[in-house]
Amino acid sequence: MTLPYSETVMEHFRNPRNVGRIEEPDAKALEGSPACGDMVAVYLKVDEDSHRIEDIKFESYGCASNIATGSIITELAKGKTIEEAKGITWEEAANALGGLPPVKVHCSVLAVDGLRAAIQNYEERHGLVEEQVATDDVEVRRRLKHVMNPEVGLDLVRTKLVKEIQVTEGVVRIVLDMAADHQFANNIREEIVEKIEPLWDVVRVDVEFAG
Repeated sequence: MTLPYSETVMEHFRNPRNVGRIEEPDAKALEGSPACGDMVAVYLKVDEDSHRIEDIKFESYGCASNIATGSIITELAKGKTIEEAKGITWEEAANALGGLPPVKVHCSVLAVDGLRAAIQNYEERHGLVEEQVATDDVEVRRRLKHVMNPEVGLDLVRTKLVKEIQVTEGVVRIVLDMAADHQFANNIREEIVEKIEPLWDVVRVDVEFAG
């Protein structure tokens, strides 16, 4: 049986580079959804003075293409400044792998999204965002679309768990339609805080459970 992947893809699938996680990273991001079968987490260590990516690791939940693209993205980004790493495209990742089947191109897009989200997380945490737009409920809701409800593998917005969002003088209040003693409540709270707290004008994130 002939596999629809290049030798380079198979090499990165069998022997992925920079796989794992960084303890106490300078930035991290999780993109994708278990509902569609692919997720990637990206962790960064960045030199504070040069803004160069000193270390990068990834965790992949998905197919061979997902693992291979996560691997190649870390190789392309390692050693670059965050500004240079922003310029990495999904086409560049796919080409570095010798091409991907058309139905798997989304894997390279997902890997690039994960890298860019991690860079954005770093910039927000270190006050490097050039255009500082005031946080509102629209931006909060957009970020909640990247927080998964583990029970169904879809985000909090699509699963209609978000009952209320309030943004007042730097305090973001989010009310969820979930019991406080739910098995995933603490995990969801932590992920919400992780997504919202880095915003430049947010001083506190309050997550309430009203299920």
